[in-house]
Amino acid sequence: MLNLFKTPIGRLRIIGFLEGISLILLVLIAVPFKYLGGQPMLVKLIGPVHGLLFTLFVLMTLSAGVTYRWKFSETSWKVLLACIIPFGTFYIDKTILKPQEALDNASSEDRSGTRDEAH
Repeated sequence: MLNLFKTPIGRLRIIGFLEGISLILLVLIAVPFKYLGGQPMLVKLIGPVHGLLFTLFVLMTLSAGVTYRWKFSETSWKVLLACIIPFGTFYIDKTILKPQEALDNASSEDRSGTRDEAH
């Protein structure tokens, strides 16, 4: 888990997870409480947190796209789209971000010579 903090893609994965959770909390819990229960407090609490996480996700996606030389038309747009769809960040994490991180880790192990040749 701590390895996620060491790379841009790892940090993006963490923010994506938090952004996805905040969107689910906002849409499935806070908004119904506001409109069905007349209790806007959760929206006032979760809304700004989600907004901050959303903004961080977008900025970190653009940063990772530059760092990893993603083509916008192939990868970046999919990652950006994921943050506006409930459960989208979880899907993108599994299909794009985690495999990208594994490739990045494998290539850094190859460069450092620490990779076990038996595997």
